[in-house]
Amino acid sequence: MKIVIADDHAIVRSGFSMILNFQDDIEVIGAAADGREAYAMVAKFRPDILIMDLSMPPGESGLIATGKIKEDYPDTKILILTMHDDEEYLFHVLKNGASGYVLKSAPDEELLLAIRTIYEGGTYIHPKMATSLVREFIKKDKTVSTEDLFELLSKRELEILPLIAKGYGNKEIAEKLFISVKTVEAHKAKIMEKLNLKSRPELVEYALRKKMLDF
Repeated sequence: MKIVIADDHAIVRSGFSMILNFQDDIEVIGAAADGREAYAMVAKFRPDILIMDLSMPPGESGLIATGKIKEDYPDTKILILTMHDDEEYLFHVLKNGASGYVLKSAPDEELLLAIRTIYEGGTYIHPKMATSLVREFIKKDKTVSTEDLFELLSKRELEILPLIAKGYGNKEIAEKLFISVKTVEAHKAKIMEKLNLKSRPELVEYALRKKMLDF
C-alpha cells in the first residue's frame, strides 16, 4: 500500500511514518503539512491512501482538501486522523468522501486496522463515534436542502462565505475586505440564517458543493 501522510506537525508525520514503514505491506511515499500540499502530493504520487489531519491551517483545510481530492482523484482513499472525537465533523468528512475516521489517541493496532480496512474497500469509524454517526445521519436526513437558497446571498455575503469556510477569523476577514469586525459578524449570522446552516462544517460543505473554494 502506498501512503501519503498530511499533518501540520513534523514530529507527528515522522512518528506515523516510522510506524507504517515498519509494516511489510505499507510504504509511506510522501508527507504534507497542509491541505494544499496534500492535494499536490496526491496529484503527483496517486497514493492508495491519504492519511490526513482534519485541523490544519488555515482552519478546516483537512475538510476542504478531502472534498477536492475525492472529486479529482477518487481512487485515493482518505483516512482522517484527528485529536478530537468531534461529532460535528464526523458526518461531514464521510459525506465529502473520507473512508475512515481514527483518533490520534488510538493504539497503533487500530490505525493499521483502519488502513487495511479502507484499502480493501471498507469504511472504518472509531468505535466510540459510531453511535454519533448514526444520530447525525438521521438528523441530517431530515433537514431542508440549501441548494435553492444560494440566490438569497448578497454580493458581500458571497465574498465572506468562502473566507469563513477557509478558516479565517472575523478580524482577518474585516482586514481583507476593509470593513468592521461587527459588520463581518452580522454578515456571518445572515449567511447562516439564509442558508439554514448550523455549524462551520456545514458551511464548508456548502462552499465545496458550490465550488467557492480553491487552494
